[in-house]
Parts: sequence; C-alpha cells; structure tokens
Amino acid sequence: MYKKINEDIAGKLEKIVGKGNLTQDSEKMIDYGHDEFSLTDIAQMPEMVIKPKKTEEVAEIIRLANNEMIPVTPRGGATGLCGGCVPSFGGIVLSLENMNEILEIDIDNQMAVVEAGVTLLDFYGYVEEAGLFFPPHPGEESAMIGGLIATNAGGSRAVKYGVIRNYVRGLEVVLSSGTIIHLGGKLMKSSTGYNLLNLMIGSEGTLGIITKATIQLMPPAQATRSLIIPYDDLDNAIETVPLLIKRKILPMAVEFVELEVIHITEEFLKKKWPCSQGNTHLLIIVDASSEEELDRLSEVVAEVCMEKEALDVYVADNPEKQKNVLDIRSKIYEAIKDHTIEILDIVVPRAEISKHVRKVHETSQKYGIWLPTFGHAADGNVHTHIMKARLENGK
Repeated sequence: MYKKINEDIAGKLEKIVGKGNLTQDSEKMIDYGHDEFSLTDIAQMPEMVIKPKKTEEVAEIIRLANNEMIPVTPRGGATGLCGGCVPSFGGIVLSLENMNEILEIDIDNQMAVVEAGVTLLDFYGYVEEAGLFFPPHPGEESAMIGGLIATNAGGSRAVKYGVIRNYVRGLEVVLSSGTIIHLGGKLMKSSTGYNLLNLMIGSEGTLGIITKATIQLMPPAQATRSLIIPYDDLDNAIETVPLLIKRKILPMAVEFVELEVIHITEEFLKKKWPCSQGNTHLLIIVDASSEEELDRLSEVVAEVCMEKEALDVYVADNPEKQKNVLDIRSKIYEAIKDHTIEILDIVVPRAEISKHVRKVHETSQKYGIWLPTFGHAADGNVHTHIMKARLENGK
C-alpha cells in the first residue's frame, strides 16, 4: 500500500526544508526509530527524518507524502513509553524539534502562544519568569508541547489541576491533506460550531499534526509544601486519599510508591529520601495562597494520615528539600528502566488502587517475578513494571 522514498521524492523534500534539515543517514536516524522505552523490540527505522522550521513546510511535506503514498509519523520529544512516535510503516519521521519558538507570553490574558517543539523545561522557565504558572507536569521536562497536547498528558498534578486539555485554548493543525487550520484562540469560552479543538487534543497525530498552540496560564500559588508519609499497610495509605477530599483538602499531588523502589532510585541518584520506615509511602504536595493557609492544610493532612495509622509525617519545607524529594520521585523510571521488560500504565477508580496493587503482589508471588508498582494515588493512575529480575543489594 505505502510506497518507498525514491530519489525524485527525496529531492522534492529537500527543496521544501533545505539539505541541512533532513537525513537518510542510518546512523543519524537510529534515535528516531524508538521512544524513551528502554527496549527496542518495537523500534522501526524510518527512511528519512525531516525537521521543518515552519508550518508551511509541514503542510508541503504532508501534501507531497499524501500524493506519493509515503507514511508520515510526527515526533515530539519522544519521551513516551508506548511507541506512539515509532514509525511503524517506515517512511518519514517528521520531527518538530526545530519548531521551538515561544512566540508570546500574554500577561494580560494569562496565555502563551508557542510552537509545538518547545520543551516543557523551556516553557516552564519562560512562564515562571513572567510570574505565571502552567499547572500540568507530566514528569519528563524534555517532552514537547505538541506531543503533550497530542497525548492529552496529565501527570502528578492532575488531581487538582486536571490534564493538559484543560489549558489548551487554541491550535494550529496541519491536516492529512496538507490544509492548515486554526482552532480556538485567546478565548476562555467558545461554543461556536463543532468542538474540533478538543477532538485534536489526544488524537496522537492521527487526525493532524499540531504545529502551534495557545495555552492558558494561571497565577502561581504563593507557597507549596511536600509531605512524605510512610505506612506499613498499603490499604491505609490509599484510603487516606478519599478521607482528605472529604475534609475538603485537594492536594496538588498525591503519589504512592513502594519503599523498595525508593531505595533503588536513591542508589541510582546518590540522593537520600527523607525516611526509610514502612513499606508504602505517600508523597502529598499541597499549595496555598499564604504560609498560614499552607500550615493549616498541612496540619489537616497530617491528622488524616495519622488517623489511617501512618507511621510518621515528614515535611520537606524548603525548596532544597522539596527538589530532592521530587527528583527521586521523577527519576524512578530512569532508575529501573534498564531492568524493565514491559511497562503497564493502568487507570482504575482511586478507591480500587489497593485492591489492584494487592492483585499485582499476588501475581508477583505466584509466578516469581518482580512487579514494582507506583503511581498517582489521587487519580487512580498506576504504573506497574514487569522486570527481568529482582534487584537485591543493588544487583
């Protein structure tokens, strides 16, 4: 069904983007055949990697590829773990890495206009410098805005602030015909016509290639605090979350992680987690408009945790301590990925997390395999890894 890129097609593509912005060198294309997942079983080499700099170039590439029946796979930061940017049919990998301009930070409307190849790290920096806040934090800051929108990324802050869909106000998209369309804009509300904007969000490049986005920003919280709470009993840890919400406490994030995985990540990063008690730990992050309100929230969180038989409550109450804790949590995958066979990204109702994890433990014991589990306790997103072997004493 699909055709190969011949010399004539390659020449036409070179005219569109220039010789320095495409390659068919197999060594240079190796990294474009897979995503962040540690194994390359699903890797597939493209025939060509193209790095356009303008939306019009993307449109010309798509029109040509469509006419010639050449498959195109759009690619952002390739931080995904599910093979979404793998060029399964070969053809062209269209990398958006050169479309990396932050075009505008509109302070009055609290919105940003950015190209799809802007990394999350760069975006955070510009937004923070402008005195504003972009709530979603999917984890890997080398991820690109276009990819985050294409996958409707969430992350640890989703429990309070929602997923990226909540913050996309406008998109520029190149359709499979090569037509450039503009959806939404700097509008807080629009009920005109079909909601094509939300259709594109989460479509993973199957309906069009996102080239530009208008993003809603927020004023930042004045104060944040991280609490680390160890438990002996997983059920008690998970049951803490609905109790917090019943007390009208909605944390910025609630993460759960087993101590065994924490120890591996400590060793990997040469950093120290605040405590080594218990079997399961909650990391609860709260934010507030004042230090007084933050103290009140922290006290209520501590009370609820102790009611559910927490062993203690450790407070990371300064930026250095908070960064240390968040670094360890965010690098868990990196610490164990070389030993990972498969990653299961599962969503269950949050009240069912403990039941799910218990079943994972039963399966682990039954078959003698190591299945470390961690995730977002407040939104039911659980990460289970199927491992090659159990690590003991660092081996």
